[in-house]
Amino acid sequence: LSLQSRLSMDLRAPVQLLGLLLLWLPGTKCDIQMTQSHSSLHASLGDRVTITCKSSQDIRSYIDWYQQKPGKAPKLLIYYTNSLANGVPSRFSGSGSGTDYSLTISSLDPEDIATYYCLQYDKFPPTEIQVIT
Repeated sequence: LSLQSRLSMDLRAPVQLLGLLLLWLPGTKCDIQMTQSHSSLHASLGDRVTITCKSSQDIRSYIDWYQQKPGKAPKLLIYYTNSLANGVPSRFSGSGSGTDYSLTISSLDPEDIATYYCLQYDKFPPTEIQVIT
């Protein structure tokens, strides 16, 4: 066997073992369901808009909010419940705790027309849901 083949074989076993250990450790895999109050929302420009996301378990504020426009990659708006990502307008804010979280747009702007997602990352695997279009 070549050195490269031996190295890849040597590394494969520890990686597989790590995968097995993760499956056996209590609490390492715990699916969390995310639900929404509305699948779509009708609002006018200038309106205050609140989008909610509810988790099936306490996620300890480990939730992000993303905005996605057609043909574009999702853009991070809010991280860790209420921290505004760089370059995001201050009209966006996040709040919540435990199992109930929300994203608020204080005054709806034409550029805010998009699809919004919440993503929990407290438990593995991360869970996201499309909350509004």
